[in-house]
Amino acid sequence: MTWKTFALAATTTIGLAALGAGMSGVRADDDKGGKRVRPVTDQTVIEECGACHMVFQPAMLPARSWVAVMNGLADHFGENAALSDDKVRAITDYLVANAGDAGGRPNRMVSGIAPGEAPLRISDTPYWVREHRGEVRPGAFEDPRVKSKANCVACHRGAEMGSYDDD
Repeated sequence: MTWKTFALAATTTIGLAALGAGMSGVRADDDKGGKRVRPVTDQTVIEECGACHMVFQPAMLPARSWVAVMNGLADHFGENAALSDDKVRAITDYLVANAGDAGGRPNRMVSGIAPGEAPLRISDTPYWVREHRGEVRPGAFEDPRVKSKANCVACHRGAEMGSYDDD
């Protein structure tokens, strides 16, 4: 079994456990003080989104934000990320079904977003701003090793697997 196969199997198991617990993308171990979200388990999302950047967990934005992101792929943060209609539909369906407000109950990551707002960047959400305020040194996101607020793995080594613990 390769590392990727093992990781996908493990994340699928964790993701199914979180779904069974009725948690909108927040993993069961989150209540123990960790900052964890269910990792992405959809192969199309992993391949298409992961070809250019870290695969962000859908629980980090509300469904309306994911719809807006997917409707704007022709200008995806300055890049043309257009995909076939079938792939857009499949990815959108996965993101919406696993969004931070899936099931009508917002998780802690999206609960502070006003109903009419649809932030396109996770780093624009109240949760992200609150979690990084006072913890990140000024200029950290301009550091060539970090580059941007979207480079979660620069500080959170387990980010792609849904772990955003501080240590």
